Amino acid sequence: MASETRRSFIGKSAAAAAGTSLPASRAIGANDRIRIALIGCGGMGRGDLRDALKAGKTECAALCDVDDAQSALALKQIAEPAGQRPDLVTRDFRRVIDRKDIDAVIVATPDHWHPLPTIMACQAGKDVYVEKPLSVSIAEGRAMVNAARRYNRVVQMGTQQRSASHYTAAIDYVNSGKLGKIRMVRAWAYLDWVGELPVKPDTDPPPTVDYDFWLGPAPKRPFNPNRFHFSFRWFWDYCGGLMTDWGAHMIDIANWGMGIKAPSSAVSVGGKFGYPHDAMETPDTQQVIWEFPEFSMVWEHAMGVGRGPEAREHGVAFHGNEGVLVIDRAGWEVYPETRPARPYREYRYPGLPRQGIGGEDYHLLHVRNFLDCMRTREKPRSDVEIGHNSMIACHLGNIAYRLGRRVKWDVENEKMIGDDEAQRFVSRDYRAPWKLPA
Repeated sequence: MASETRRSFIGKSAAAAAGTSLPASRAIGANDRIRIALIGCGGMGRGDLRDALKAGKTECAALCDVDDAQSALALKQIAEPAGQRPDLVTRDFRRVIDRKDIDAVIVATPDHWHPLPTIMACQAGKDVYVEKPLSVSIAEGRAMVNAARRYNRVVQMGTQQRSASHYTAAIDYVNSGKLGKIRMVRAWAYLDWVGELPVKPDTDPPPTVDYDFWLGPAPKRPFNPNRFHFSFRWFWDYCGGLMTDWGAHMIDIANWGMGIKAPSSAVSVGGKFGYPHDAMETPDTQQVIWEFPEFSMVWEHAMGVGRGPEAREHGVAFHGNEGVLVIDRAGWEVYPETRPARPYREYRYPGLPRQGIGGEDYHLLHVRNFLDCMRTREKPRSDVEIGHNSMIACHLGNIAYRLGRRVKWDVENEKMIGDDEAQRFVSRDYRAPWKLPA
């Protein structure tokens, strides 16, 4: 762990939260270069940084990762080929936050580390591009929204579909009324490229890694390669499994199309049905049903197999009285509903054939939207509150699964209804010296 004591760290966080030490943020003009730091130099972080530099009028000021090997990859693969030589490479994200010449940070750490750097960057007057899922708990997501609003920060979540023209066109069609009354929305992820995770023994961490800092606010555990880097996603301490990893994308599209915030209840079933004896904690097979006032929503996922609904590995389907719109990252189409007729069934209207994506790089567009909003101070397409709302359903689904029963949610006050046991899952405990700022 870095040398800062628990008392000094919490004191600094409390002062910042109270607004007593907020530095003035630099006003960024249309022709000014935006200085960016990357916190979390894994695959997604490197991709985010690559597109931030490709967008133009940007420079890489710092790289941060608790694994020196990851920082070295970001330097070699992204920064140096772009003609960048960051003057700070560190394991401690607080050194990045303290730099007054840095305008924005990309937070692409493992999921359990998303809230603290995001909130502290907001307190320090920096804007944030944070990877999905926004957080591991609902309370953390709300704290991130509150920090962005209190300190007037631009915070974008990395759900890049919000910047894709074919998703925008599909949502416009959903809102046109042509599907009729929408009674059910289905979302899914069936990933045949994520299979069994064989059990491995605990070992010493790699010499390039500050493992205690990697754990951070998560519980203290021996190092195990299965719980590290990409596969951390399948352990409750650090993520919520496929429900939050891909649900963050697909449920966000459902929320966008239906114009809703969160469900009023959730029930979930599933388990380790595909690989019952492997190392994963989170379910490899799961279904969730959410309740809304005028429709229901269904989630399903499976790992190691790829034929989901509509024979697609992922997607969202909006079921209306007149037709069904189905969309994934490759395009969208509309199937007309049927009506009984003699001697054959008839379609209610022609529907719409497959609409492609046009070859655009919508991840680049999403990063560019964040940078543009840094200049205009407008809310980005995946504003932090949009991201938070998309995660509420995901977290409720997992809470219902882990408790084995239905949970009821107070949408406006963001708390469980009459269920103290479920309410404990709304937040999570932090390991000292880390503390979520109030």
